[in-house]
Amino acid sequence: QVQLVESGGGLVQAGGSLRLSCAASGRTSTMYDMGWFRQAPGKEREFVAAIYWVSGNTYSTDSVKGRFTISRDNAKNTVYLQMNSLKPEDTAVYYCAAGRGLFGSSRLRDGREYGYWGQGTQVTVSA
Repeated sequence: QVQLVESGGGLVQAGGSLRLSCAASGRTSTMYDMGWFRQAPGKEREFVAAIYWVSGNTYSTDSVKGRFTISRDNAKNTVYLQMNSLKPEDTAVYYCAAGRGLFGSSRLRDGREYGYWGQGTQVTVSA
């Protein structure tokens, strides 16, 4: 079992920045690939970014490239999502997720491949 706890959400003006954190606990001795997803009101959950735990290779959706950066601190069992140049359309609940052996970008982007999820943190960007 792995427990994930997100933090760092809040209200920010357009153009501002936030850094989300996802702290993992439990069976963290097993390396997991980590992803960030988001869900806006009335919309489906969508992939934002992911990082391979071993290689550190990252992937992100086109709408956040150049603005969002995913990173991880293995020693702290924590994954971060640095969000810059935020836009009102980035408003959503952001979820951290953990999965194993997510080889290939298509699996990284598919929320069904992740076995563990955090409770989510609200990000609101005002115009």
